[in-house]
Amino acid sequence: MAVGVEETQNKNRIQVSNTKRPLFFYVNLAKKYMQEHNEVELSALGMAISTVVSVAEILKNNGFAVEKKITTSSLEISDDSRDRPIQKAKIVVVLEKTANFDALMAAAPNENQEI
Repeated sequence: MAVGVEETQNKNRIQVSNTKRPLFFYVNLAKKYMQEHNEVELSALGMAISTVVSVAEILKNNGFAVEKKITTSSLEISDDSRDRPIQKAKIVVVLEKTANFDALMAAAPNENQEI
């Protein structure tokens, strides 16, 4: 699968699901990735797009990140129950840490480290 190859190449990519994890799991994971790589790439398909937008807005509104790049596209996904492929919306949001990111992380409780 091409997705697996992309994941190993982009160690700062988070593929967001709207059913598997709570919202703040992704917020805290994104902070951790920004600490390690200075930026994070959040991606989602379909209904999970709103979760990516929420995570990005929380990080931006709290001064942790700024938008670097946002891309949208659509993918054709094969569905075994149908004869034809279905279209899925995709979003990729790249955030980079702000100048005061490290100070904000130092002031935050240690719960951010428990991922």
